[in-house]
Amino acid sequence: MDLADIDDEAALTRAFAGCEAVVHCAGINLERGPQTYARVHVRGTQAVVRAARAAGMQRIALVSFLRARPACGSAYHESKWVAEETVRGSGLSYTVLKAGVIYGRGDHMLNHLSRALRTFPVFLLVGFGSWRRLRPVAVADVARILVASVHDVRLNDVTVPVLGPEELTLASAVQRVGTAVGRTPRYIPAPIALHRILASVLERVMTIPLISAAQVRILAEGIVEPALAPDRLPEDLEPITIFSDESIRDGLPRAQRFSCADLRAFRAAA
Repeated sequence: MDLADIDDEAALTRAFAGCEAVVHCAGINLERGPQTYARVHVRGTQAVVRAARAAGMQRIALVSFLRARPACGSAYHESKWVAEETVRGSGLSYTVLKAGVIYGRGDHMLNHLSRALRTFPVFLLVGFGSWRRLRPVAVADVARILVASVHDVRLNDVTVPVLGPEELTLASAVQRVGTAVGRTPRYIPAPIALHRILASVLERVMTIPLISAAQVRILAEGIVEPALAPDRLPEDLEPITIFSDESIRDGLPRAQRFSCADLRAFRAAA
């Protein structure tokens, strides 16, 4: 397997040689050092598109975010939107998946939620409203749609929302993860402003922060209503996996708590 930096067009072209389609899933929710939204989401997608054309590819699929849109005041959302527009204007046959919260083994959601529930006696909910909802979608369902995007003509030149089959409040989702790990979380609603401050601090001190500024914005908006996703998935491709005890357990990491090892200063000293 050839490896290439996301914005190394020449290396990408070599890696794409002989392929018919590219599935572009690269993305970040935290800027750190050279890994910025502009580099990964914007310049990276531009390089992928140019390399795909140079390699003679015919199709491209992009995993974007459900609420990605222009001029909304969030660099994360806006850069994801630019990536979408780059793919739609590529001249290749495209499929843009605007996904909500994706969960599965190795993800951020189940990993950090389970560790937080094992570490802290309370869980801070984002804001005071009960309207903040999400529709978690299993990574296996997303993968199934991506596979279809390579050959299914019904997914030619479409931008579709990808959401799980069940709508939950954030508190309900946390409760289900708590049940799966044998914890009963106590909830404390906290102002969005407090979460922004907390995210700013954690981004500086943790190797992978418990929550980032982009994630605060995402949770504050809710993750059930797509933005600028004009098309719909064919019914037989709709996600079907319920956010159940079984699917949660399938995606859980090994049992562990947060510790000093998660701090950047500790890693640097080691």
